[in-house]
Amino acid sequence: MTDLPAVEAVDTSVYTVPTDGPEADGTLAWDATTLVLVTVRCAGTTGLGYTYAPAATAHIVRELLAGTVTGLPACDVPRANERMCRAVRNAGLPGVCAQAIAAVDIALWDLKARLLGLPLVRLLGNARDDVPVYGSGGFTTYDAGRQDRQLRGWAEEQGIPRVKIKIGESRGTRQARDLERLARARASVGDTAELYVDANGAYTAGQAVRLAGPLAGHGVTWFEEPVSSDHLSALAGVRDRVPMDVTAGEYGYTLPYFEHMLAAGAVDCLQADVTRCGGITVWLRAAALAHARGTDVSGHCAPHAHAHVAAAVPNLRHLEWFHDHVRIERLLFDGVLDPAGGSVTPGADGAPGLGLSLAAERAEPYRVG
Repeated sequence: MTDLPAVEAVDTSVYTVPTDGPEADGTLAWDATTLVLVTVRCAGTTGLGYTYAPAATAHIVRELLAGTVTGLPACDVPRANERMCRAVRNAGLPGVCAQAIAAVDIALWDLKARLLGLPLVRLLGNARDDVPVYGSGGFTTYDAGRQDRQLRGWAEEQGIPRVKIKIGESRGTRQARDLERLARARASVGDTAELYVDANGAYTAGQAVRLAGPLAGHGVTWFEEPVSSDHLSALAGVRDRVPMDVTAGEYGYTLPYFEHMLAAGAVDCLQADVTRCGGITVWLRAAALAHARGTDVSGHCAPHAHAHVAAAVPNLRHLEWFHDHVRIERLLFDGVLDPAGGSVTPGADGAPGLGLSLAAERAEPYRVG
């Protein structure tokens, strides 16, 4: 073990990027998004990882995780992940600590692949070459014109045959407007594109069931978090009574969370977020849990953090091409992917690791820590 190169340093930086307009979903509004970047160094090579989380996440990396990881063999990423989980025991793993671990874990996998001179997907092993994506945005704050331009941009200009809008406006109190926006969305993308909706837990179970008929009438096939994913029995009850797939899981921070969700029969497709659930190490395990139950997995947001690991699992359905994160990743990084035609192909250019590099000059004006 001692002859393997060891992690020499772990560093963090924080970037906050304003949105390109007011944004909201069914339960939250925001005007900026923060990315916490982690870099790990070993033998003259640097790996990067990141999470979308509060700036305090960087403090957790510096105070609780950096010393835990430094000195470990750079290739032993699962060992590092386990030690990080133990290090945050008293701080509480779910939430910001899990996001901090995720950013370090992603950086360590990126580092390992770079040390070996391989795209990360080659290190993990391909289950597929192409990763299907769906356009995601359609915020409740958008007017008709803004929503139409965004949806047509995905469906017509980029050829992405799957799109998603937010519904559940004002915690489910504006159902009429939800349905008006849904009708306009269907008109924007035509009859052939798949249409998804995300309520972000805004509805009651009764509301969600009553809305299923109108949603189905517009050809909706994906009903994301119709009720809060904190209430698995309610989520499972909605799933039993609606015709479209019910999905959730983006707030999973630990592996047992995903097992509880699957055991409850709460979802038709498990959503897992590599930047929240403890990184690539845990995301792969969550995908395996779903696979064992005959259930697909979908990557939630942060598309360039997911692309390589998404291509490495056989039960992948697709990856969320989320408007905010696409903007930020294109701004802060070089080496981003092209979703033209409805999919991305990680590792196709042969670049090692995630294939990303920080665009330091573009990123600097947004650095806040």
